[in-house]
Formats: sequence, structure tokens, C-alpha cells
Amino acid sequence: MKLLSYRRDGAVRHGWIDETGATPQVSELGDGDLGGFVATILDRAGAEPRNRYPLDQVDPCTPIARPGKLLAVAANYQDHVTETGGEPLDKSRLSPRLFLKPATSIIGPGDPVPMPDVSRQVDWEAELTVVLGRRCRHVAVADALDAVAGYCTSNDVSARSMDYGFERDTDRAAWFFDWLAGKWLDGFAPIGPWLVTADEIPDPQDLAVELTVNGTTRQRGSTKDMIFTVAELIAHASRLMTLEPGDLIMTGTPSGVGAATGSFLSPGDVMSVTVGPLGTLVNEVA
Repeated sequence: MKLLSYRRDGAVRHGWIDETGATPQVSELGDGDLGGFVATILDRAGAEPRNRYPLDQVDPCTPIARPGKLLAVAANYQDHVTETGGEPLDKSRLSPRLFLKPATSIIGPGDPVPMPDVSRQVDWEAELTVVLGRRCRHVAVADALDAVAGYCTSNDVSARSMDYGFERDTDRAAWFFDWLAGKWLDGFAPIGPWLVTADEIPDPQDLAVELTVNGTTRQRGSTKDMIFTVAELIAHASRLMTLEPGDLIMTGTPSGVGAATGSFLSPGDVMSVTVGPLGTLVNEVA
């Protein structure tokens, strides 16, 4: 089932998409986005909708605009690690490299990605995003997928360099915090266009991941090549913190990022990301 957050008559609503007829319809279930309802949305989706609207008459927005946590994962595809000069990673001696992105980085389908004034090396990263549907702590890998409400297409937009207008030290710590700050900028986490429920995705490790810039393919990979699977990422994160309904996890990107070739985004560039059957997410650089 495809669940949608959207704007209608100046307010955000949520519902599910009915594609059985000649024209896709949105069956409206309530006010607000999916964030407040994700723990119960599967039950609610079977209920009688209060109204129905043609899909092309509503304005889709990001499924969950203000999650409790937006986690992301660095270096989770071996080919992405090596394309930027890193050595292949030994999973047996590694833990998932989790970091947080702020809610202010989240935008939806069709929203512009602002070009920041602190960097001109802005890059793309096509990713699968996981939406948690229940509270969990210390969940086992074997049980981790039971905590998933659904999945979304996403783009971990990243600034590869930072310029604050003055000369700075260039030690390892400065490099790391510049890398981290490059993940935090406004509009650097496009997510959408909708949420596909977990029952529609029997194996999250079998999804194609593709990204184009201005119609040219830049990334083409598969979630089967993740170093840590979705289940392993959830299990590890739940050892560090309580995961709650509506929390999001961006799961890493395959090879093909701009930093590997020195190709970066400019205003007017259009990024298009597709992850399996989760829908295509399109955003232009402002």
C-alpha cells in the first residue's frame, strides 16, 4: 500500500493511494502528515476514508516532516567506499557508521534543494529510507524487520567541503566535523514521494537504486550490496537508542557520487531518484 502525505486546501493531510480505477485516487484518512499515525496507519488504512480526491489534485509532501530521529549511515556500500579512495571494509571488524541529520534538512518531492553559502561542492546520494512503525530497544536482527512500517525513496544530499570565510586548521578532527556539517544543511534530505508499506516489500535487500542528474544516469546499484542490511542497521541502532514509531533511517548510497569524479551540483540541476517500486523523487537545486 502507498501512503501519502499531501497538502490540500492549505493544510497537510494523509491518506492512501487507490490505483484500482482508471484514475489514481487518494483516500483521505486524517489531518497532518503520516508521522502522528505511522504506528497505527496499517489498521486505519483499511477503514472507510472520509473523502476521496484525484491524486493529481493534491500536492504531495514528504511523508514525515518532523520525525523524532532521522538517522543515516555512512560507508554502507563497498563500491562507494572504494570509489572515493577508501580501502575495502572488513565487516567482521566494523560497526555501522550512524549519524544524525536534523529535521530541518527534510524536504519533499518537488521541493527545491537550497544551494548553501558555505559550500559549492554539493553532491547527491540516492538511498533507501526505512520508516519505523513500533518502539523497540535491543531488538534482535531476526526480529528487526517486524519493527518496520514501510520504506521511502530518499537523497542524502551532502556538501563535500565547507568554507566559513576564514582559514582553518586541516587536522583529522576538522575534516570529520566538516564532513558531518555537510550533512546537516537545510533541504539536504529529500524524502518521498510516498511511503510503501512493509508488506509490499518482502525483501528490502533486493531493490534497485538509481539516480539521474539532468537526465544522465549517475548512480545505478542495488540494496543487495549493502555492507549492513536493513535488519542489521535497525538492530545496531536499537542498542544505542530507543527507536520509536516515525523514526527514519537512511541506509547508505551505492557508487556514482559526484565526489568520485569531481562533478558537483549547480543551481538548476534536477536530481531524480528511484528505489525499486517506491516511487521517483525529483528535486531541483535552487
